[in-house]
Amino acid sequence: MGAGRIHAADHGSAALNPASMDFDAARRRMVDEQLRARGLRDLRVIEAMASVPRERFVPADLHHRAYDDCPLPIGHDQTISQPYIVALMAELLALKSSDRVLEVGTGSGYAAAVLAELAGEVFTIERHAALAQRAQRDLAALGYEDIKVRAGDGSLGWPEAAPFDAILVSAGGPVVPESLRQQLAISGRMVIPVGHDPHSQRLLRLTRRDADHFEEEHLAAVTFVRLIGAEGWGEEG
Repeated sequence: MGAGRIHAADHGSAALNPASMDFDAARRRMVDEQLRARGLRDLRVIEAMASVPRERFVPADLHHRAYDDCPLPIGHDQTISQPYIVALMAELLALKSSDRVLEVGTGSGYAAAVLAELAGEVFTIERHAALAQRAQRDLAALGYEDIKVRAGDGSLGWPEAAPFDAILVSAGGPVVPESLRQQLAISGRMVIPVGHDPHSQRLLRLTRRDADHFEEEHLAAVTFVRLIGAEGWGEEG
């Protein structure tokens, strides 16, 4: 699965020449121009975004665009999210270092690495087996060996590892999958793009107040790839 972008004016610098690319400097600019400038203030999220090398999660021919203010293709018709949307969703989850987190839509593995900087345990599911394998390899190479990666239907979650303190869904479905609702712990938070148009969604934050009560907050308009699965979109949309 892939990732998305927020419907907002772009901020940030143009693509740089890869031969002269200073990735550390580009990462600092991304934090200042794309995150802080848009109002993100959670220092733990800012530090995580400043430490995870995004260039390691994009194809080699796109390394020079790793910190552009937009999604980038990663193969299999999937994308790595705009940096801002990764940071925004992480901030909305309000993660603690002891939290157990489920990510639906591993993609490149970049968001999972950011989540691992913020939480205690990270479980991530990817529909495309080739992407899941690549993400697991790249995460391990960066030292994120404890992130648990699975290939499968993310709309059904990871029931044997539930409950989760937080769930981040990096693909948009027509409704919130019931399986994911039920795998959320009491007081747990889920951030998910939802919309009946597969090409446009609203970012939704759910907080589980008790066994049957979920508080919903409707946030920004976003565009994500489709959440395909038994409780998402069908293969044909």
